[in-house]
Amino acid sequence: MPHLSDIQIRDPFVLTENSSYYLFGSTDKDIWRSKGIGFDMYVSKGSLTEFDGPFPCFRPPQDFWSETNFWAPEVYKYQNEFYMFATFKPKSSRRGTAVLKTKSLSDPFVPYSDGPVTPAEWECLDGTLYIDKEGRPWMIFCHEWQQVGDGEICLMPLAGDLKSAAGKPELLFRASEAVWASPLKNRPARSYVTDGPNLYRSADGALFMLWSSFGPDGKYRIGLAYSESGQIQGPWKQMPQPLYSADGGHGMFFRSFEGTLYLAVHTPNKSPFERPIYIEMEEENGAIKPGKSIIS
Repeated sequence: MPHLSDIQIRDPFVLTENSSYYLFGSTDKDIWRSKGIGFDMYVSKGSLTEFDGPFPCFRPPQDFWSETNFWAPEVYKYQNEFYMFATFKPKSSRRGTAVLKTKSLSDPFVPYSDGPVTPAEWECLDGTLYIDKEGRPWMIFCHEWQQVGDGEICLMPLAGDLKSAAGKPELLFRASEAVWASPLKNRPARSYVTDGPNLYRSADGALFMLWSSFGPDGKYRIGLAYSESGQIQGPWKQMPQPLYSADGGHGMFFRSFEGTLYLAVHTPNKSPFERPIYIEMEEENGAIKPGKSIIS
């Protein structure tokens, strides 16, 4: 039974279901250069540190349209089935977020969308699902700095079955709007990264977005933005200080079965040393800030 500190994983994502914690993430040992193997998951019946697994939850079929960049799976229960939003690079086109599906977490995910749902002509990654108050599904994703320079966070409506886009994407904000984010070193000017958006509505109804970039020291960090309208369309305002800056990022919020709010991130941001940690968070006076405990 692996301990949290034994699990090499990037982009951790925790789903709470059936009194269990399901831990997903980028689990290939070399996600940058090697051929993609798939995604594994880990399962715990109540502990946040001791897991069973790894269990293969996706392996590409022989005719799968991607061979590389199997990144950042996020799993959601939607209309009593489970959907995985994950990044892939098609064999002959641009990287993007596609949707996989399964009826049960005891069964593997299978391809569902017809390739990436993000725009085919864009370099995209890290799509995340958001369901608004009217029940409409949206994908929030990154338009990559490698294509646009100043990385973007964009919004796109989805069809009700989550299989395809239902409209054109719109820009929410650019990475350089956050004072805590810095351009990459030894790259063309204004090379600002956007990674890993994740949405959270607080107890008082405020809508927050986590996302990751790099600081002036070159280390990975995670920041927080909030919607001034309380709606997904924004406008979005960046908090001035990073939420976590110790060379870790690509975070998401989840609640334990006891009700504690945690931020899950991977740290350090270097393979093969990255591990998931959980940082206790507190909601206070309309703000979210780190609490006292870190589980690692």
